[in-house]
Amino acid sequence: MIYIIPAVAAYLLGSLSFSFIIGKLVKGIDIRSHGSGNAGATNTLRVLGKGPAVLVLVLDVVKAILAVWIGKWMAPDLIWVHVACGLAVIIGHNWPVFFGFRGGKGVATAIGVTATLCFLPAIFAGIIAIASIFLTRYVSLGSLLFTAFLPFFVWGMGRPVEILWGVIVIGVFTFWRHRTNISKLVQGRENKIGSKKA
Repeated sequence: MIYIIPAVAAYLLGSLSFSFIIGKLVKGIDIRSHGSGNAGATNTLRVLGKGPAVLVLVLDVVKAILAVWIGKWMAPDLIWVHVACGLAVIIGHNWPVFFGFRGGKGVATAIGVTATLCFLPAIFAGIIAIASIFLTRYVSLGSLLFTAFLPFFVWGMGRPVEILWGVIVIGVFTFWRHRTNISKLVQGRENKIGSKKA
């Protein structure tokens, strides 16, 4: 039962929706009622601009790193606890208890989690994602490629099986949360980075 505590703490940490909080502080708005309706860094960029978006991105990554480290501190030898905390913080970000279970898509949080659990595989998958975003200007496509390639790098670099299963679940979360984006990509209607959406 003691190992439930770090996962619950990670979930509550993930439930801090910084996009929502900063939207309220900067413009007094619910970010989920503007732009794409997503409480994340990309929509913050679209609605509030670069400064708030960078702040949201950094805070979402940092909370994910802290969540995994909660697991590391409380159970240093149990990798599955570290992975569980990583999944819990993403679940909290996507379905935050403090904000009516309407959160973001968990990409920045997934970056923080995977960079802490498996740094080099995350770097290699990140290079592919960044190259994709640079070439196509589709953030959603880069996000999907990041989580799609990550399990292959984790497996190929011999990381523990607990981490492999963890990044597979993260990929499932990402594809599920991006199902509308996938449909728009197929139809050629997806918003590119830098575009405005009323």
